[in-house]
Amino acid sequence: MIRDKVVIVTGASSGIGYATALELSKAGAKVAAGARRVEKLETLKNEVQKYGGEILVKKLDVTKKEDCDSFINLVTKTWNHIDVLINNAGLMPLSFFKNLKVSEWEQMIDVNLKGVLYCTAAVIPYMITKKSGHIVNISSVAGRLVFPAGSIYCATKHAVTAFSEGLRLELSQRYNIKVTCIEPGVVSTELPNTITDKSLESFVESVKEMESIKAEDIANAIIYSIDSPPYLNINEILLRPLSQEK
Repeated sequence: MIRDKVVIVTGASSGIGYATALELSKAGAKVAAGARRVEKLETLKNEVQKYGGEILVKKLDVTKKEDCDSFINLVTKTWNHIDVLINNAGLMPLSFFKNLKVSEWEQMIDVNLKGVLYCTAAVIPYMITKKSGHIVNISSVAGRLVFPAGSIYCATKHAVTAFSEGLRLELSQRYNIKVTCIEPGVVSTELPNTITDKSLESFVESVKEMESIKAEDIANAIIYSIDSPPYLNINEILLRPLSQEK
């Protein structure tokens, strides 16, 4: 049952994170939503509170370990409990490697990988102590496949997928902590807006024209994994639009 579970969602200001926080609240969860854009979080908070949902919002930069620790500590002080962490915050500034967009590489590694590590490290002591919990990592189909202009992005998502399996091996049997890796294909979100490589303009337009998965579809997959019976660990969920070949 999701009702009354304390669920942390990173990158909750838009897209998958926003939709997931909203759907979890509707299902009766207590949601802690973190992101850098506070004004978007306030919009989420107002929407949740319209129907009586319980939500905590806080500015969160997952690239800063102290931010992650502070956020998790606030959640435990507020509800004295953590059931689920959803590592959703992510960036996708695709570019051809030869164009050497080094600052974008570093930002992707910091958000897509280090952010997952920092937030997970912050919740694990609580989950190990109570021998219960669930880590949901948002990877991508890019965590399975590699494509041109995606070498760095795919590397970060491959790392998230591998990290998820490593966590499962370390934590599931010993401490009763579930681990789920969600791998979306093309989703209708703001992610393509971060692409600055001009040679990818036609690719961005083709993505926008595709009938993409909706953020709510990913939210429903996450909820399915969280709502599974205690004995069942949904390890991976891969979702693609019907029209997406790879």
